[in-house]
Amino acid sequence: MNAFFLFTDSGPLVILSSHKSIDDPLLLSKLEAKGIDKFIAHSIPIELARTRYGRHFDIVSKDLRESDDLRVLDFKGARAFRLFSFSEMGPPVTHEGGRTG
Repeated sequence: MNAFFLFTDSGPLVILSSHKSIDDPLLLSKLEAKGIDKFIAHSIPIELARTRYGRHFDIVSKDLRESDDLRVLDFKGARAFRLFSFSEMGPPVTHEGGRTG
């Protein structure tokens, strides 16, 4: 399981996924199906996310299966910004309508 912090047009959010990378084509298609087709993403250490979200993390991650491999952990951008510093995030990955960089 992996955690990613996404900066999107509607604000920051934190997701959990069984995909190893944010630029996995299957994950990108799932995000695009949800209307998320342009973003800047950073990986977050999974244990850090587990610690910061506590029981909420356990509830959300328990429902993560291979057939349902994308779960939104946090859609409240202000809270996500408070929980993680930029120094705790991995390098940025950009995605814009089918292009990654």
